[in-house]
Amino acid sequence: MLLIAGVMATGASPVLGQHSSSEDSASALIDQSTLPAAPELKGGRPRIKDGAVAPAATELPPPLLPLTAPPSLALPDQNQQVSIHELRPLTLEDALLLAEVNSPTLKAAASQTEQAKSSLRAAISSWYPKIDLSASGLPEYFKSYSFQNPDFVPDRVVQKNTGAINPLTGAPEIRNETRDGYNERYGREWRVNASLQVSWDIINPRRVPEIAAARDQYEQARDSYAIALRDLRLNTSTDYFNLQEADEGVRIGQASVRASLVSLRDARARFNAGVNTKLEVLEAETQLARDRNILTSKLGDQDTSRRLLASKLDLPQDITPTAATPARPLGSWQPSLQESIVAAFNFREELDSLLLKISINNSEANASLAAVQPVLSFVNTSSTSRREGQSGITSLGDIDMDDYVWSVQNSTSLRATWRLFDGGRARAEYRRFKQAAEESAYRFARARDSIRLEVEQSFFGLRTAVQNIQTTGSEVLSARESLRLSQLRVQAGVSTQREVVNNQRDLTNAELRYAGAIRDYNTSLAQLRRRTGLDALVSCSNPVLPSVKSVDNEPSIPIEPTPLKSVCPAMEISTAPIDTPDTTRSLW
Repeated sequence: MLLIAGVMATGASPVLGQHSSSEDSASALIDQSTLPAAPELKGGRPRIKDGAVAPAATELPPPLLPLTAPPSLALPDQNQQVSIHELRPLTLEDALLLAEVNSPTLKAAASQTEQAKSSLRAAISSWYPKIDLSASGLPEYFKSYSFQNPDFVPDRVVQKNTGAINPLTGAPEIRNETRDGYNERYGREWRVNASLQVSWDIINPRRVPEIAAARDQYEQARDSYAIALRDLRLNTSTDYFNLQEADEGVRIGQASVRASLVSLRDARARFNAGVNTKLEVLEAETQLARDRNILTSKLGDQDTSRRLLASKLDLPQDITPTAATPARPLGSWQPSLQESIVAAFNFREELDSLLLKISINNSEANASLAAVQPVLSFVNTSSTSRREGQSGITSLGDIDMDDYVWSVQNSTSLRATWRLFDGGRARAEYRRFKQAAEESAYRFARARDSIRLEVEQSFFGLRTAVQNIQTTGSEVLSARESLRLSQLRVQAGVSTQREVVNNQRDLTNAELRYAGAIRDYNTSLAQLRRRTGLDALVSCSNPVLPSVKSVDNEPSIPIEPTPLKSVCPAMEISTAPIDTPDTTRSLW
């Protein structure tokens, strides 16, 4: 087993307690009313800065191409399609890369951002005129027949030639005769009508607040994407650390089972030789059963951790990931607690999103008042029509289809609409959105407190993990040496198997606690990086320490605010100030 960083460190940059920093300051409590307002620091409508978030990877390198996610709508329907055909070792960097490329959650967040961008473009379109083209019939064939009550049809006068010649003029004589009027009419026409209308709102009180709200919603979607990306990286790292701990647990369980088998073999040999009792054999068998139970449990944890990571990475259905690297501390956290909190306040998009929510509610409130405000529009309408044929003809055969009528009209106007009374609806909607903005301000205060608490919890967890790595590392070395000595004592006949069993159990538990401390440290470190946006890490070396416990020159377990040792070895050389040897930088 490799005891990494912290057990044998002789120098370190100390981690000071929170109370020590407060004791150094003699100033009175800060008047909370003098704290700067968030809109003054971030702006009333904050925008995520380009480059503030490392962009997600979009392509996989050739070695990882076989791990491309299956199609989104793929659904296996056969046993062999979900059978595991490959165990693929992955490093933490490979896991993060696969998560960014494959994750459906991140793809959905990116899609929501594009949707918000399209909504913003739709809102901006209200600044431009609208052009509408309409046509009734392309073309339209019209045929008609009408019949009127003969009693209401006026008589018609018809001129009839009498056959006589007028002696004076020499022209035929004509006389008028009265006949019944036509009460039937026929018509046949081809018609085409088209209209082109251009309208533009010169004054529209709803336009500006709606565009402002859409723009803030787009920025909110970008913040949500950044949050989803960072959470994905944190969750992937956490699952990978859990897998590393599970692998270490399996290794410890296997080593314990092997050691128990050896102890049981020796106990049986001594019992057969008559130098010990049946009780020692039973104790060895009990320890073997206990170690097998631990191994079984850790194997189950390993399988679960592998599939959890596979689900997070959206790997192909027949591939299971494994950890390619053993657990080791990622580095040492340099900023103090106060620096981490302030950085989190400046970094977290959750606060920006709530400020944008306040701005959205204010814009919606202004838009609701536009319902009772005047709207002035410019409208120009051009229309044209053409008809071929005739209508109102007394005989269907007399209709001439060569006859046509063509017309063009154009009208320009200013139109104004103003709802003078709506029963108080607009004012009520205005108050509702203003109250929602006030609610968002309260949520901002709650989010601010939650962010600080998250940073403090991660920081305290990191501090605890630093100490646990050192104490459990020392415990492993001590337990390992105790087991070796107890085995020598049994072989010399001055001790019993019970002592070996107890020391072996202590060693197993110490190694499991050490693996858990490494996991807790890396998890807290990843949480701090996620929650503060800082990446101020000093990488740890990876020394291989001897199994023999060295002389401990360090003082006993310190109590705050006594400086604590760092998880990284020899950190004093790389981080201690040069000018003043006895002055140390506080991680707090």
